[in-house]
Amino acid sequence: MLTSFKVANFRSIGEEQILSLIPASNQREYTENIFESGKHPALNVISIYGANSSGKSNLLLAFYAMKVMVLTSAKNSSADTLPWLPFLLKDGLGETDTLFEVQFVLNGVRYRYGYSYNADRVSTEWLMRKISGRETAVFQREGEVIDISSGFNGSSRLIDAAVEGTKPNNLFLSMADAFNVEEAKAVIAWFNNVDTLNSRSPLNLAKQTDSLLKDAEYSAAIRGYLKSLNLGIENVLSEENDKGASNQSPVFKAVHRLYDRNGNPTAATTSWDFTSFESSGSNRALYISGSVVKSLKTGGVLIIDEVEAFMHPIMTLALIELFMNPESNPKRTQLIFSTHDTNLLNYLRLRRDQVYFMEKNKWESSELFSLSDFKYKNADGEESTERWDSDKEKRYIEGRYGAIPFLGGFKQFMREEIWREEGK
Repeated sequence: MLTSFKVANFRSIGEEQILSLIPASNQREYTENIFESGKHPALNVISIYGANSSGKSNLLLAFYAMKVMVLTSAKNSSADTLPWLPFLLKDGLGETDTLFEVQFVLNGVRYRYGYSYNADRVSTEWLMRKISGRETAVFQREGEVIDISSGFNGSSRLIDAAVEGTKPNNLFLSMADAFNVEEAKAVIAWFNNVDTLNSRSPLNLAKQTDSLLKDAEYSAAIRGYLKSLNLGIENVLSEENDKGASNQSPVFKAVHRLYDRNGNPTAATTSWDFTSFESSGSNRALYISGSVVKSLKTGGVLIIDEVEAFMHPIMTLALIELFMNPESNPKRTQLIFSTHDTNLLNYLRLRRDQVYFMEKNKWESSELFSLSDFKYKNADGEESTERWDSDKEKRYIEGRYGAIPFLGGFKQFMREEIWREEGK
């Protein structure tokens, strides 16, 4: 269960930003949206709003970058450079480390794992554990010096081998996993249960769904999910790509019912190429269906960038409600999504601490804030927090929360263009 994610100096994110899934202590609405593991609570869904280019995608990409680095770092050769993409628009940040940190609960134990790095080396790395009482260190690293706690669960011989084998550009956690250190394997398994979907990478989404459609454990659930969306599709078939190239998109067939002359359904069906003949929304629903079904079956965290991309608002709403309904989400999978769909602010039963906004500051660095932290001046000039039952969509569109596009320059551009036309 994820409780927070921290990132600093990554792409458009300059200073440290924290996405917290810990429920705000002063909010009592929609308590059913809170998961609990032992004494640790966390929210089931987080939404992130903001203008285009505000940094929403970069925040979610940071989580993906951390996951990939954790899962693959042990394979780095000594000559490999690290995927370092610092913020470049403010003097000094382009020469400092990127930082990632995640806090999560695993089997009732709270972990906090993070690291800082640049193109050449991992500068710091830490794994902290809290069972009861205060937090204690499992290991801490400064450069090439790795301090191991006696409480690190695993063979001391294997831990020592992992320390010896960790190069400057390796994460020690990843190396400990490669050496089968027990506690490291458990933390890595948690990362492996985080799935990140990006609408700009449809090929990867399609491949995931293709592989799961060929898996008996998931195929029926995927077909049932697509049928529940009332797309008019009776079935989806996955066929082998005759070109056999790994970069080729899978071949899906959409199966439709045939009707007699009076418009009544028959037992006969026909099929055609899904990608070519179905709508963009139907294709999007198909491509993400594998990840949606798998995450609901296995638990963990599902992160979706632009959750509404190409889909009708009702389809988007139905997708999110799968994760908010305990009957369809018995494994308590958490969903984090970015969106421009303001309808969700009214039609989803979201708490104020489940709504985040992202916008650029004066030096173009992305900053994140929650609606639960938002304060404004009331009619008496006093500082007040937003009411839980306020019309969030209306107030957001009015610009009261910020994090919306400012089109003053666009209006000026239009006036200039009209002037040019008239002057001809």
